[in-house]
Amino acid sequence: MEIYEMKILIINGSPHKGNTWRLTEEVKEQIAILDNTVKYEEVHLSKLNLPFCTGCSACFRKGHAFCPHNKYIQPIMDKIEGCDGVIFSVSCFQGAITALTKNFTDHLAFLLHRPRYFNKKALIISTTGGVSANTVTQSLANTLPGWGFNKCYQLPIVALSWNDYKPTEKHKKKAYKISKAFYMNLKSKKLHSPKIGVLIPFNLFQAMCEEYAPGTEYSTQDGVFWKKYVGMRYAPGIPLPIYKRAIGRIIYQIGRYLSSKMIITYKK
Repeated sequence: MEIYEMKILIINGSPHKGNTWRLTEEVKEQIAILDNTVKYEEVHLSKLNLPFCTGCSACFRKGHAFCPHNKYIQPIMDKIEGCDGVIFSVSCFQGAITALTKNFTDHLAFLLHRPRYFNKKALIISTTGGVSANTVTQSLANTLPGWGFNKCYQLPIVALSWNDYKPTEKHKKKAYKISKAFYMNLKSKKLHSPKIGVLIPFNLFQAMCEEYAPGTEYSTQDGVFWKKYVGMRYAPGIPLPIYKRAIGRIIYQIGRYLSSKMIITYKK
């Protein structure tokens, strides 16, 4: 009988392995207490030499395969698809995510139009010398559901150090609590019902897709993508109670009403 091994992808959005990486290692140690068979793969954004997103909109109009930097982005997208969960390790720079992480998420902004990681869950880790680690984790926790992520856990820690962080017993207990919740959720494979804020873009973009179908004046990849979700208020397999289905239908109808009045143009 084949033994299942959980796979977790770690995306290091910091320019070096500092305090936040030390906390990430602590999380791995805490997960090992629960399961020492978990396999990890690391992606260090600082080593990718990923050019800045140029804002060309090719990913929105033609599809992400047409991104001029797709050779950097596609492998990471495939790794996310192939794992059970993702740990984002991102230090706090001036109360915000690092430029490396912002550049990475900019390249994947099209996912807000065409989400796909509906069965993925994330743990977002950040440290700060003083304040705003929670701002960093919350920023990504706001973004990832738009990509489809089903559940996001946050572990912000005030390290009180710039480069010599040593997790206190209190921090270790917090890391264990959050890590355990993340691990157990991955292991259960339970999928959670989306929040209303996630239903809104899903149903709006689906409703408006016909205006961007192939052959229309301003056709985009959205017009192709959303055809597979026709009649669905959210992705298949994700639980959706009756009241959320009703809300989804209302949002969809609003989208249909607005669709012909809000055509997004582009230079041909």
